[in-house]
Amino acid sequence: MTQSAPTTRMPSASEQPASSHPPVVLERDGAVAHVVLASAETGNAFNLGFVTTLRRVVEQVVAWTAEPDRNGVGAVLVRAEGRNFSVGGDLKAFVAQGDDVGAYVMSVASAAHAAVLGLAGLSVPVIAQVSGAVAGGGVGLALSADLVVAARSAKLRLAYTALGLTPDCGASWFLPRLVGERRALDLVFTNRVLRSTEAERWGLFSRVVDDEDLPSVSEELARSLATGQVAALSRAKLLMRAGHLDGLRDHLECEAGFIADAAARPEVRAAMSRFLAGGGRSGRT
Repeated sequence: MTQSAPTTRMPSASEQPASSHPPVVLERDGAVAHVVLASAETGNAFNLGFVTTLRRVVEQVVAWTAEPDRNGVGAVLVRAEGRNFSVGGDLKAFVAQGDDVGAYVMSVASAAHAAVLGLAGLSVPVIAQVSGAVAGGGVGLALSADLVVAARSAKLRLAYTALGLTPDCGASWFLPRLVGERRALDLVFTNRVLRSTEAERWGLFSRVVDDEDLPSVSEELARSLATGQVAALSRAKLLMRAGHLDGLRDHLECEAGFIADAAARPEVRAAMSRFLAGGGRSGRT
């Protein structure tokens, strides 16, 4: 499989012609496709515009990797611009919906879940490159990857139940399978921060590297997989992960319904408003 020297930056399907800053960008660098979370100013918070663009970007990646030998994409790297991988749900956008927040959160969750399911079902290896905050929906997005390369600065926190919300983006599906039920419940119930070294010990992060080395290490890993024995890697992944996808799909539907119902409750709306009034950022950190 050959590599092309230049990087091709491709706008997402949802980008308007006048826009110069889409929230998620798809890049192609030889055999590696990059899904770039490009809303650094919001901490890559999940609002409807962000997740709709993410879903469409992932749809393009699915098309590219359906036949790796024909399209030449052998691996996918999911990375973020800015300090944080993702702070989770955009609470400011949620609160702004008023009485319509339940329907809005359902739309956000549905689009985000389509992206998570698409990434989890790709036939080629997927690597998540994470640093800073990995919170809320960002947890599920990162864990949908086959491998997670994390900076030492990375900190994982669910943070849903602190505001009366429930997990989404597959977090409640991936966590028990990766760390066991008791540890998963600990993270969901207490919302404690899991630092990078502990997340690596628990098996949530594949490897932890110094912050300055993160881009080069994750890129080198993605390129080595993309230019290796692509057919063997694809079939090995199929053997280990394909049987779980139907269960993940059903679970994501349940998660979307639960979090939409929770967001519509008056006490939860009040908790989100208090969090924002107290100086909290747009996400769940």
